[in-house]
Amino acid sequence: MASGLNRRRMRDEQADAGTASPIPPARGAGLLLKRLIAGFGVAATALLGGCVVYEPVPVAYSRPSNFDRSWNAAVSAMREQGVAINQEDRGAGVVRGTRGGINVTGTVRTQADGSVRVQFDTGGATGSDPTLIDRITRSYQSYMGR
Repeated sequence: MASGLNRRRMRDEQADAGTASPIPPARGAGLLLKRLIAGFGVAATALLGGCVVYEPVPVAYSRPSNFDRSWNAAVSAMREQGVAINQEDRGAGVVRGTRGGINVTGTVRTQADGSVRVQFDTGGATGSDPTLIDRITRSYQSYMGR
């Protein structure tokens, strides 16, 4: 029984000294390091298991339709040549404007074969600037890359 008291007293003294662990400090530090490494390994594995890599989705590049390109080029050509746009009706394919006393009308139509027809007309006092329609047409061709 005396030996049991001695063991208890030794445990109490070790607890008071802060060394309540029955494992010697050198061996305990190595074991702690191994447990930490194992814990990090388990955590890393769990985190990597939750990662998902998705393949990129192919995206179809859609160019503007021929009508849209032609419409934008026609309006831009008229503005570039100093025509003040009075009316734009994209649904009907008609743009109207004036420059000086000259009335300018641009029409954009999609034909049955899918091609687009663009036409510029002038009216009014065309004698004041006889080359206006030609300049608008050249600007349009330039916008279309021709």
